[in-house]
Amino acid sequence: MLQTMRWFGPQDPVSLSDIRQAGCDGVVTALHHVPNGEVWTRQDIEARCHEVEWDPQRSRSRGLHWAVVESLPVHESIRRGTSGRDRYIRAWIESLRSLAACGVRTVTYNFMPALDWTRTDLAWELPDGARALRFDQVQLAAFDLFMLERPGAADTYSSEVRAAAKAWFESIGEAEAYQLQQTLLAGLPGTEEHWGLEEFRAAIEAYAGIDAARMREHLAYFLRQAAPAAQELGVRLAIHPDDPPFPILGLPRVVSTEADAQALLAAADLPANGLCFCTGSYGARPDNDLPGMVRRMAHRIHFLHLRSTIREPDGSFYEAAHLAGDVDMYAVVEAVVAEELRRSREGRDDAAIPMRPDHGHQMLDDLHKHTNPGYTAIGRLRGLAELRGLELAIRRQAQR
Repeated sequence: MLQTMRWFGPQDPVSLSDIRQAGCDGVVTALHHVPNGEVWTRQDIEARCHEVEWDPQRSRSRGLHWAVVESLPVHESIRRGTSGRDRYIRAWIESLRSLAACGVRTVTYNFMPALDWTRTDLAWELPDGARALRFDQVQLAAFDLFMLERPGAADTYSSEVRAAAKAWFESIGEAEAYQLQQTLLAGLPGTEEHWGLEEFRAAIEAYAGIDAARMREHLAYFLRQAAPAAQELGVRLAIHPDDPPFPILGLPRVVSTEADAQALLAAADLPANGLCFCTGSYGARPDNDLPGMVRRMAHRIHFLHLRSTIREPDGSFYEAAHLAGDVDMYAVVEAVVAEELRRSREGRDDAAIPMRPDHGHQMLDDLHKHTNPGYTAIGRLRGLAELRGLELAIRRQAQR
């Protein structure tokens, strides 16, 4: 696997030097300063490539390259299927052309409506004192029922969850309620939209009448234009699954299961149309067979997010250590290595699939620093080291 880490640009507390010292060869980044829907210019991309590759303080190469775009945002008009979507699809494809011209050929995106990846707690304390990201179904329900006050929200949750949400909401103060709102609507790194409460109510209303079937049609419409363009340019598209992988706040989500993934691959049946296989996102559903999914769709996996979660019966989960939790990481990496060996035998230039240790606990010295939630240096370094050792052991075993 090509070892990478995500970097959020010059303001990221984790520097490019840190990423190189962790043993990475690639960087996963994006042009976060470019507004959604605008074209990424070749000039901006070249500047970011140079920033990643060249260390001006030492006047030498860093030994890094921009390996994966994460993410090239898909405009809300495309997701909603409004009359202006064709203009935004053309702009998205123009950005692909600029990226290809600069040699950046793996592009991640997502199709989650309104909200990107979602958590309710960014610093949930583990028994060992480290902090993890957590999604709590009861707290989400409390936000939905008593803060957002979404029409029809009560029908979304069981009576047990509604009762627990009411009790929890009545036990907290204004500061805790505001913190939950900020975490859900504006608090996560790399998200494409940041909402206030009223803005988010309007965003939800904009999806009125758009169910999962309609969203799949909108995704297929987008792919039928984007995938052929990517194929012609030699660019690999990698769609990130829904996180969490089920509908939330009344919004449909359509990249949550193997059936979802197979359907979107079939919608534009080209090698360029592929997956960002996130074990944490898919793994938050107990009905997803992750090793089997890798084996069955390996030929269309262009990027890997490797992390694990611990699931709870009501749909809540929290981020586990990379080799712990509910994901059988050994079986997943074993299937990935088998695919990479197959690609190597075929002489493919994408035999090494880019991988990043997704998320990480806030731990050790990072507990006393400002960090991006989930993107600490030490927690991801621990995960990368564990995954690197696991891959080495599996490859040695395969050679016997």
